[in-house]
Amino acid sequence: MNVENLNTNERQRCEVWTRVMGYHRPVASFNIGKKSEHRERRFFREPKLQNRKTV
Repeated sequence: MNVENLNTNERQRCEVWTRVMGYHRPVASFNIGKKSEHRERRFFREPKLQNRKTV
């Protein structure tokens, strides 16, 4: 089934969790300020380190 062809009543809500202070919590349980902070987060990928020989 193609997602683009689903009606609104056929879709399932996705629950988003994030790590906060060392443990995981659903974003839906955040207060207004914390939800705003979560939306402003910037995600990045750290580049892999080159494999170097240790002396």
